[in-house]
Amino acid sequence: MENLARKSVFNIAPYVAGKPIEETKRQLGLRDVIKLASNENPLGSSPYAIRAIKKALPEINRYPDSSGFYLKKKIAKTLNLSPANIVLGNGSDELIDIIIKTFVEDDEHIITSDTAFLEYGIISQANAKKIVKVPLKYFKFDLNAIRNKIDKNTKLVFIANPNNPTGTYVNKTELDDFLAGLPKNVIVVLDEAYDVFIDADDFVSGLKYFNKNNVIVLKTFSKAYGLAGLRIGYSIAQSDLCSYMERVRQPFNVNILAQAAAAAALDDKQFIRKTKEINKEGKRFIYDNLSMLGLAYVPTAANFILFDAGRDGLGVFKEMLKFGVIVRDMKQYGLNNFIRVSIGTKKENERFIKVLKKVL
Repeated sequence: MENLARKSVFNIAPYVAGKPIEETKRQLGLRDVIKLASNENPLGSSPYAIRAIKKALPEINRYPDSSGFYLKKKIAKTLNLSPANIVLGNGSDELIDIIIKTFVEDDEHIITSDTAFLEYGIISQANAKKIVKVPLKYFKFDLNAIRNKIDKNTKLVFIANPNNPTGTYVNKTELDDFLAGLPKNVIVVLDEAYDVFIDADDFVSGLKYFNKNNVIVLKTFSKAYGLAGLRIGYSIAQSDLCSYMERVRQPFNVNILAQAAAAAALDDKQFIRKTKEINKEGKRFIYDNLSMLGLAYVPTAANFILFDAGRDGLGVFKEMLKFGVIVRDMKQYGLNNFIRVSIGTKKENERFIKVLKKVL
Protein backbone atom coordinates (compact mmCIF):
# COMPACT_ATOMS: atom_id res chain seq x y z
CA MET A 1 0.00 0.00 0.00
CA GLU A 2 2.98 2.33 0.57
CA ASN A 3 3.39 3.07 -3.14
CA LEU A 4 -0.08 4.65 -3.22
CA ALA A 5 0.92 7.74 -1.21
CA ARG A 6 2.92 10.67 -2.58
CA LYS A 7 6.63 10.48 -1.75
CA SER A 8 6.53 13.72 0.22
CA VAL A 9 4.04 12.19 2.68
CA PHE A 10 6.62 9.74 4.05
CA ASN A 11 8.87 12.57 5.26
CA ILE A 12 6.13 14.09 7.42
CA ALA A 13 6.29 13.62 11.17
CA PRO A 14 2.62 13.96 12.23
CA TYR A 15 1.74 16.85 14.52
CA VAL A 16 1.40 15.75 18.15
CA ALA A 17 -1.30 17.83 19.82
CA GLY A 18 -1.59 18.53 23.53
CA LYS A 19 -3.19 15.57 25.30
CA PRO A 20 -6.97 16.03 25.80
CA ILE A 21 -8.39 16.13 29.33
CA GLU A 22 -11.02 13.41 28.78
CA GLU A 23 -8.52 11.01 27.22
CA THR A 24 -6.15 11.50 30.17
CA LYS A 25 -8.96 10.83 32.65
CA ARG A 26 -9.97 7.68 30.81
CA GLN A 27 -6.46 6.28 30.31
CA LEU A 28 -5.16 6.95 33.82
CA GLY A 29 -8.40 6.61 35.77
CA LEU A 30 -8.21 10.19 37.06
CA ARG A 31 -11.12 12.40 38.06
CA ASP A 32 -9.45 15.79 38.29
CA VAL A 33 -7.20 16.81 35.38
CA ILE A 34 -5.95 20.24 34.30
CA LYS A 35 -4.55 21.00 30.87
CA LEU A 36 -1.67 23.46 30.52
CA ALA A 37 -0.39 22.15 27.21
CA SER A 38 -2.05 23.94 24.28
CA ASN A 39 -1.97 27.65 25.20
CA GLU A 40 -5.75 27.86 25.51
CA ASN A 41 -7.57 30.56 27.46
CA PRO A 42 -7.95 29.32 31.07
CA LEU A 43 -10.96 31.61 31.58
CA GLY A 44 -12.95 29.78 28.91
CA SER A 45 -14.76 31.78 26.24
CA SER A 46 -16.30 35.23 26.16
CA PRO A 47 -19.92 35.25 27.43
CA TYR A 48 -20.68 37.39 24.38
CA ALA A 49 -19.46 34.57 22.13
CA ILE A 50 -21.47 31.91 23.97
CA ARG A 51 -24.66 33.96 23.68
CA ALA A 52 -24.02 34.44 19.96
CA ILE A 53 -23.55 30.69 19.49
CA LYS A 54 -26.85 29.93 21.23
CA LYS A 55 -28.61 32.48 19.05
CA ALA A 56 -27.11 30.97 15.87
CA LEU A 57 -27.86 27.32 16.75
CA PRO A 58 -31.27 27.16 14.99
CA GLU A 59 -29.53 28.03 11.71
CA ILE A 60 -27.05 25.14 11.62
CA ASN A 61 -29.11 23.31 9.01
CA ARG A 62 -27.99 26.04 6.58
CA TYR A 63 -24.60 26.50 4.97
CA PRO A 64 -22.63 29.41 6.43
CA ASP A 65 -22.06 32.64 4.56
CA SER A 66 -19.16 31.61 2.35
CA SER A 67 -17.83 35.15 2.12
CA GLY A 68 -18.03 35.75 5.88
CA PHE A 69 -19.41 39.20 5.06
CA TYR A 70 -20.45 40.31 8.56
CA LEU A 71 -17.41 38.91 10.36
CA LYS A 72 -15.05 40.50 7.83
CA LYS A 73 -16.90 43.78 8.21
CA LYS A 74 -16.55 43.58 12.01
CA ILE A 75 -12.84 42.75 11.87
CA ALA A 76 -12.25 45.52 9.33
CA LYS A 77 -14.01 48.07 11.52
CA THR A 78 -12.09 46.94 14.61
CA LEU A 79 -8.70 47.20 12.89
CA ASN A 80 -9.51 50.12 10.58
CA LEU A 81 -9.11 48.01 7.43
CA SER A 82 -11.16 47.17 4.36
CA PRO A 83 -12.94 43.78 4.24
CA ALA A 84 -11.00 43.23 0.99
CA ASN A 85 -7.85 42.96 3.13
CA ILE A 86 -9.18 39.94 5.04
CA VAL A 87 -9.36 36.21 4.31
CA LEU A 88 -11.08 33.96 6.87
CA GLY A 89 -9.77 30.52 7.70
CA ASN A 90 -10.58 27.39 9.66
CA GLY A 91 -7.89 28.34 12.15
CA SER A 92 -4.40 29.56 11.22
CA ASP A 93 -3.51 26.05 10.03
CA GLU A 94 -5.85 26.31 7.06
CA LEU A 95 -4.61 29.80 6.23
CA ILE A 96 -1.01 28.51 6.15
CA ASP A 97 -2.15 25.81 3.73
CA ILE A 98 -4.02 28.35 1.57
CA ILE A 99 -1.00 30.66 1.44
CA ILE A 100 1.37 27.88 0.37
CA LYS A 101 -1.05 26.56 -2.27
CA THR A 102 -1.68 30.07 -3.60
CA PHE A 103 1.85 31.41 -3.90
CA VAL A 104 4.55 28.71 -3.93
CA GLU A 105 5.51 27.20 -7.30
CA ASP A 106 7.06 23.72 -7.55
CA ASP A 107 10.58 25.11 -7.99
CA GLU A 108 10.23 27.64 -5.14
CA HIS A 109 10.84 27.14 -1.44
CA ILE A 110 9.90 28.37 2.03
CA ILE A 111 12.09 29.57 4.91
CA THR A 112 11.37 29.57 8.64
CA SER A 113 13.09 28.76 11.92
CA ASP A 114 14.00 25.24 12.98
CA THR A 115 12.13 25.81 16.27
CA ALA A 116 8.81 27.40 15.40
CA PHE A 117 5.18 26.36 14.90
CA LEU A 118 5.43 22.81 13.55
CA GLU A 119 2.67 23.30 11.02
CA TYR A 120 4.88 25.50 8.81
CA GLY A 121 6.98 22.44 8.05
CA ILE A 122 4.20 19.86 8.06
CA ILE A 123 1.97 21.77 5.65
CA SER A 124 4.91 22.62 3.39
CA GLN A 125 5.83 18.95 3.17
CA ALA A 126 2.21 17.93 2.63
CA ASN A 127 2.17 20.25 -0.37
CA ALA A 128 5.50 18.83 -1.59
CA LYS A 129 7.27 22.17 -1.10
CA LYS A 130 10.87 22.47 0.05
CA ILE A 131 11.29 24.18 3.41
CA VAL A 132 14.58 25.61 4.67
CA LYS A 133 14.91 25.84 8.47
CA VAL A 134 17.29 28.31 10.11
CA PRO A 135 18.43 27.90 13.74
CA LEU A 136 17.17 30.28 16.41
CA LYS A 137 19.60 32.67 18.08
CA TYR A 138 19.12 32.91 21.84
CA PHE A 139 15.70 31.21 21.41
CA LYS A 140 14.67 33.96 18.96
CA PHE A 141 14.16 34.19 15.20
CA ASP A 142 17.52 35.10 13.64
CA LEU A 143 16.36 37.43 10.87
CA ASN A 144 19.89 38.10 9.62
CA ALA A 145 20.53 34.39 9.16
CA ILE A 146 17.16 33.98 7.43
CA ARG A 147 17.95 36.86 5.09
CA ASN A 148 21.24 35.21 4.16
CA LYS A 149 19.30 32.09 3.10
CA ILE A 150 16.99 33.99 0.72
CA ASP A 151 17.75 33.36 -2.94
CA LYS A 152 15.99 33.64 -6.30
CA ASN A 153 13.84 30.58 -5.51
CA THR A 154 12.61 31.77 -2.11
CA LYS A 155 8.90 32.59 -2.10
CA LEU A 156 7.68 32.57 1.51
CA VAL A 157 9.21 33.37 4.89
CA PHE A 158 7.22 32.39 7.98
CA ILE A 159 7.96 34.40 11.13
CA ALA A 160 6.00 33.61 14.29
CA ASN A 161 5.88 36.80 16.34
CA PRO A 162 5.75 35.97 19.23
CA ASN A 163 7.25 32.58 18.49
CA ASN A 164 5.76 29.29 19.56
CA PRO A 165 7.24 27.43 21.50
CA THR A 166 9.80 29.93 22.82
CA GLY A 167 7.58 32.98 23.53
CA THR A 168 10.22 35.36 22.16
CA TYR A 169 9.53 38.12 19.62
CA VAL A 170 11.38 40.22 17.04
CA ASN A 171 11.15 43.96 17.64
CA LYS A 172 10.39 46.88 15.35
CA THR A 173 14.00 47.69 14.51
CA GLU A 174 14.77 44.07 13.61
CA LEU A 175 11.65 43.78 11.47
CA ASP A 176 12.29 47.12 9.73
CA ASP A 177 15.82 46.06 8.84
CA PHE A 178 14.69 42.65 7.62
CA LEU A 179 11.90 43.92 5.37
CA ALA A 180 13.98 46.74 3.85
CA GLY A 181 15.09 45.80 0.35
CA LEU A 182 13.71 42.25 0.32
CA PRO A 183 13.34 40.81 -3.20
CA LYS A 184 9.97 41.70 -4.69
CA ASN A 185 9.06 38.04 -5.22
CA VAL A 186 9.33 37.19 -1.49
CA ILE A 187 6.25 37.17 0.74
CA VAL A 188 6.73 37.44 4.51
CA VAL A 189 4.06 35.82 6.69
CA LEU A 190 3.91 37.29 10.19
CA ASP A 191 2.05 34.85 12.41
CA GLU A 192 0.70 36.90 15.33
CA ALA A 193 -1.36 34.26 17.11
CA TYR A 194 -0.20 35.53 20.53
CA ASP A 195 0.00 39.28 19.87
CA VAL A 196 -2.78 40.16 22.35
CA PHE A 197 -0.53 39.08 25.23
CA ILE A 198 2.44 41.29 24.32
CA ASP A 199 3.32 44.08 26.70
CA ALA A 200 6.44 45.59 25.10
CA ASP A 201 7.09 49.05 23.69
CA ASP A 202 9.35 47.80 20.90
CA PHE A 203 6.88 45.29 19.45
CA VAL A 204 5.24 46.31 16.19
CA SER A 205 2.21 44.70 14.57
CA GLY A 206 2.37 43.46 11.01
CA LEU A 207 -0.53 45.80 10.31
CA LYS A 208 2.09 48.55 10.01
CA TYR A 209 3.69 46.79 7.04
CA PHE A 210 1.19 44.97 4.88
CA ASN A 211 0.17 47.95 2.74
CA LYS A 212 3.72 48.72 1.64
CA ASN A 213 5.29 45.27 1.63
CA ASN A 214 4.52 41.74 0.52
CA VAL A 215 3.42 40.93 4.06
CA ILE A 216 0.59 38.64 5.15
CA VAL A 217 -0.43 38.82 8.82
CA LEU A 218 -2.07 35.86 10.55
CA LYS A 219 -4.45 36.36 13.50
CA THR A 220 -6.48 33.86 15.51
CA PHE A 221 -9.48 33.69 17.84
CA SER A 222 -8.11 30.48 19.42
CA LYS A 223 -5.88 31.95 22.11
CA ALA A 224 -6.88 35.19 23.86
CA TYR A 225 -10.48 35.03 22.61
CA GLY A 226 -10.95 31.46 23.85
CA LEU A 227 -12.47 30.00 20.68
CA ALA A 228 -9.93 27.24 19.95
CA GLY A 229 -12.65 24.60 19.61
CA LEU A 230 -14.39 26.53 16.84
CA ARG A 231 -11.30 26.83 14.61
CA ILE A 232 -11.45 30.42 13.40
CA GLY A 233 -8.65 32.71 12.25
CA TYR A 234 -7.98 35.29 9.56
CA SER A 235 -5.22 36.77 7.46
CA ILE A 236 -4.59 40.40 6.53
CA ALA A 237 -2.85 41.42 3.32
CA GLN A 238 -3.04 43.69 0.30
CA SER A 239 -6.35 43.22 -1.48
CA ASP A 240 -4.82 41.65 -4.60
CA LEU A 241 -3.03 39.00 -2.52
CA CYS A 242 -6.29 38.31 -0.70
CA SER A 243 -8.14 37.93 -4.00
CA TYR A 244 -5.69 35.21 -5.06
CA MET A 245 -6.10 33.40 -1.74
CA GLU A 246 -9.90 33.56 -2.08
CA ARG A 247 -9.63 31.55 -5.30
CA VAL A 248 -7.89 28.74 -3.41
CA ARG A 249 -9.94 28.88 -0.20
CA GLN A 250 -12.63 26.21 0.09
CA PRO A 251 -16.22 27.50 0.18
CA PHE A 252 -17.95 27.34 3.59
CA ASN A 253 -14.60 26.85 5.35
CA VAL A 254 -15.71 28.80 8.45
CA ASN A 255 -18.90 27.49 10.05
CA ILE A 256 -21.92 29.51 11.20
CA LEU A 257 -21.18 29.19 14.93
CA ALA A 258 -17.55 30.22 14.52
CA GLN A 259 -18.48 33.31 12.51
CA ALA A 260 -21.13 34.37 15.04
CA ALA A 261 -18.90 33.75 18.06
CA ALA A 262 -15.88 35.55 16.61
CA ALA A 263 -17.90 38.64 15.68
CA ALA A 264 -19.37 38.82 19.19
CA ALA A 265 -16.03 38.17 20.91
CA LEU A 266 -14.53 41.25 19.28
CA ASP A 267 -16.92 43.37 21.37
CA ASP A 268 -15.98 41.84 24.71
CA LYS A 269 -13.18 44.17 25.81
CA GLN A 270 -13.63 43.21 29.47
CA PHE A 271 -12.94 39.54 28.73
CA ILE A 272 -9.71 40.40 26.93
CA ARG A 273 -8.67 42.70 29.80
CA LYS A 274 -9.23 39.90 32.33
CA THR A 275 -7.38 37.45 30.09
CA LYS A 276 -4.34 39.71 29.92
CA GLU A 277 -4.41 40.39 33.66
CA ILE A 278 -4.54 36.73 34.66
CA ASN A 279 -1.77 35.96 32.17
CA LYS A 280 0.46 38.69 33.61
CA GLU A 281 -0.11 37.56 37.20
CA GLY A 282 0.39 33.89 36.34
CA LYS A 283 3.59 34.64 34.45
CA ARG A 284 5.14 36.34 37.49
CA PHE A 285 4.08 33.47 39.77
CA ILE A 286 5.57 30.77 37.51
CA TYR A 287 8.76 32.80 36.90
CA ASP A 288 9.32 33.17 40.65
CA ASN A 289 8.75 29.50 41.38
CA LEU A 290 10.89 28.23 38.50
CA SER A 291 13.68 30.48 39.77
CA MET A 292 13.30 29.09 43.31
CA LEU A 293 13.58 25.59 41.83
CA GLY A 294 16.76 26.62 40.01
CA LEU A 295 15.19 26.04 36.59
CA ALA A 296 16.11 28.27 33.67
CA TYR A 297 13.25 29.65 31.59
CA VAL A 298 12.85 31.76 28.46
CA PRO A 299 11.16 35.13 29.21
CA THR A 300 7.89 35.08 27.28
CA ALA A 301 5.72 37.60 25.46
CA ALA A 302 2.92 35.04 25.09
CA ASN A 303 0.66 32.94 27.34
CA PHE A 304 3.07 30.06 27.86
CA ILE A 305 6.56 29.58 29.30
CA LEU A 306 9.35 27.40 27.96
CA PHE A 307 11.71 26.10 30.65
CA ASP A 308 14.58 23.69 31.02
CA ALA A 309 13.53 20.83 33.29
CA GLY A 310 17.16 19.74 33.73
CA ARG A 311 16.32 16.20 32.66
CA ASP A 312 14.37 14.33 29.97
CA GLY A 313 11.30 16.47 29.29
CA LEU A 314 9.23 13.56 28.03
CA GLY A 315 9.82 11.76 31.33
CA VAL A 316 8.76 14.84 33.30
CA PHE A 317 5.63 15.15 31.13
CA LYS A 318 4.69 11.50 31.78
CA GLU A 319 5.25 11.80 35.53
CA MET A 320 3.18 14.99 35.77
CA LEU A 321 0.42 13.27 33.82
CA LYS A 322 0.04 10.74 36.62
CA PHE A 323 -0.90 13.62 38.94
CA GLY A 324 -3.47 14.98 36.47
CA VAL A 325 -1.39 17.87 35.11
CA ILE A 326 -0.98 18.00 31.33
CA VAL A 327 2.00 20.01 30.08
CA ARG A 328 3.85 19.81 26.75
CA ASP A 329 7.18 18.08 26.30
CA MET A 330 9.36 19.57 23.58
CA LYS A 331 10.86 16.43 22.07
CA GLN A 332 9.14 17.06 18.73
CA TYR A 333 10.91 20.44 18.60
CA GLY A 334 14.32 18.91 19.36
CA LEU A 335 14.39 20.50 22.84
CA ASN A 336 14.63 17.24 24.74
CA ASN A 337 15.07 18.64 28.26
CA PHE A 338 12.44 21.35 27.91
CA ILE A 339 8.80 21.69 28.93
CA ARG A 340 6.30 24.27 27.68
CA VAL A 341 3.58 25.15 30.16
CA SER A 342 0.55 27.29 29.38
CA ILE A 343 -0.21 29.99 31.95
CA GLY A 344 -3.45 29.03 33.69
CA THR A 345 -5.64 30.33 36.48
CA LYS A 346 -4.10 30.99 39.91
CA LYS A 347 -5.33 27.60 41.14
CA GLU A 348 -4.00 25.79 38.07
CA ASN A 349 -0.60 27.50 38.26
CA GLU A 350 -0.27 26.59 41.96
CA ARG A 351 -1.12 22.97 41.21
CA PHE A 352 1.38 22.88 38.35
CA ILE A 353 4.20 24.10 40.60
CA LYS A 354 3.22 21.70 43.39
CA VAL A 355 3.27 18.71 41.02
CA LEU A 356 6.47 19.87 39.31
CA LYS A 357 8.21 19.94 42.72
CA LYS A 358 7.01 16.39 43.43
CA VAL A 359 8.19 15.11 40.06
CA LEU A 360 11.60 16.78 40.24
